[in-house]
Amino acid sequence: MKVAVMGAGSVGCYYGALLARAGATVTLVGRALHVDAIQARGLLLETAAGQEAVRLQATTEAAGVAGADLVLFCVKSGDTETVGRTIAPFLAPDAAVLSFQNGVDNPERLQAVLDRPVVPVAVYVATGMPGPGHVRHYGRGDVVMGPFPRSAEVAALFAAAGVPTEISDRALDALWGKLIVNCAYNALSAITRLPYGRLLGVPGIDAVMTDLVAECVAVAHASGISVAPDILTQVLALAATMPDQISSTAQDLARGRPSEIAHLNGFILHKGQAAGIATPVNQALTALVRALEGGGDPGVS
Repeated sequence: MKVAVMGAGSVGCYYGALLARAGATVTLVGRALHVDAIQARGLLLETAAGQEAVRLQATTEAAGVAGADLVLFCVKSGDTETVGRTIAPFLAPDAAVLSFQNGVDNPERLQAVLDRPVVPVAVYVATGMPGPGHVRHYGRGDVVMGPFPRSAEVAALFAAAGVPTEISDRALDALWGKLIVNCAYNALSAITRLPYGRLLGVPGIDAVMTDLVAECVAVAHASGISVAPDILTQVLALAATMPDQISSTAQDLARGRPSEIAHLNGFILHKGQAAGIATPVNQALTALVRALEGGGDPGVS
């Protein structure tokens, strides 16, 4: 199967590397800094098992998606429409497009731009890019994808690549569950500059997360979304499974890039306002991250 990864940051590079190792023909579309390194020596994949250079194709051009049977769309939420319009002319008529993004409204927004179905996928993985063309895996890697005509074939490919995959018609609910986790950790990790394990050791943080999760659950229910009854337990337990993970929001701030806060805590804030639900914790975290955007922190890579 021919696979293109649009927006090959840490998540896209990780899954692209696994699929290439499993025999898929993979093309990564990403930033020149990473593309140049990958073209020169392959993509350096670092996991608990060690490091290896994975050979695959890489380009900075949107035309890299041309001819792909499967497109993993991994761009930042704020770039969804712009990048969607860029790749639209190059997509094969029967290509399956999977949104591997944070947030819950990206599949709908991308579908509107492409005028074709987009499959929602909840991705549970902790990764980072410690250097050009170098992806590091910190934990997990399973995905929940919505059903589509070739979902069984794609799930089989993922399984061969070592990616636990569930096909579910409740993928949107799964995306909301992931959104709540991201709302709990991303902004707090960015503001405190702490990895998840140390973050949960800060006195009072568990109480902040408890209030935040309650706000998110109220907004989810008002939106007709089913949330796992033990979502708070899941949130608080995550730090133990990913103690060294720094949130993507923290990584964005460290590099002076815009974060996805508007599509995480900011999304809950605006959905809450529309439903008449107060979300003061999400409001405060959104405001604090926006104040920090562009500042950077050389201590986080």
